[in-house]
Amino acid sequence: MASAPQQASLPLFYNALEPLSSGAHAAFKLRQLDRAPFLVNQHAIPVTVDEFVHVQRSMPIVFTAGDDAVPIALMGLNEGVNVFIDDEGKLDDASVYVPAYVRRYPFMLARLTPDAQELSLCFDPTADVIGAFDEGDALFDDGKPAPIVQNILQFNEMFEEAGARTQNFMREVREMGLLMEGEISIQPEGAPQPFVYRGFQMVNEEKLNELRGDQLRKIQKNGMLPLLHAHLFSLQLMPQLFDRQNRAGKVPLPQLQS
Repeated sequence: MASAPQQASLPLFYNALEPLSSGAHAAFKLRQLDRAPFLVNQHAIPVTVDEFVHVQRSMPIVFTAGDDAVPIALMGLNEGVNVFIDDEGKLDDASVYVPAYVRRYPFMLARLTPDAQELSLCFDPTADVIGAFDEGDALFDDGKPAPIVQNILQFNEMFEEAGARTQNFMREVREMGLLMEGEISIQPEGAPQPFVYRGFQMVNEEKLNELRGDQLRKIQKNGMLPLLHAHLFSLQLMPQLFDRQNRAGKVPLPQLQS
């Protein structure tokens, strides 16, 4: 049995990681649930550039603060608030796009040791969807990975590839100096003053419009331009997110923590 991957810190949602093994997990099954309790208090989810066009129809896309910014989809304007998930973790609108980061859980690819060259398929053993259950889809058949495992592996490989494209995108954005400190002001009807949200980054539209011809041609050719526009268009959903949070009785606070 392979040892658990050695990681200084675990990604969002994951409480532990264990490599999937036909020996140790021969009897394991995967249950299909219609809810995700781990999402209840999560207001920001990492997304890849492959998802921007889909995400921007449902929720705002912003970038985390700091030099190593990553794109995130906002499911709430305040930490601990998710306006798309009920208290049991069930999606309240089937038309809302669910980020791939959520859909891959409890699986992910990870290095078992810091110097390992290859990534191994691992899972969070604390997740309630995987285990030696009586019901569910078997992960192994006669000691060999079942088709569902092959599908899971393929999905996670695609996610890693999208992650690499996202890193390249973010490097280009930083090198072009397109990011700025974000600020969104929302003035609800009857409120004495606007709610102002900060603590994130966004694309500076003025700088984008002032790019030199060679820079503009470059981002048109490499596909960055529509991604930048998807991000900017998605910001128009901020007031709708505010309204959803307000209607849910989760009174917005004037400070976004991402």
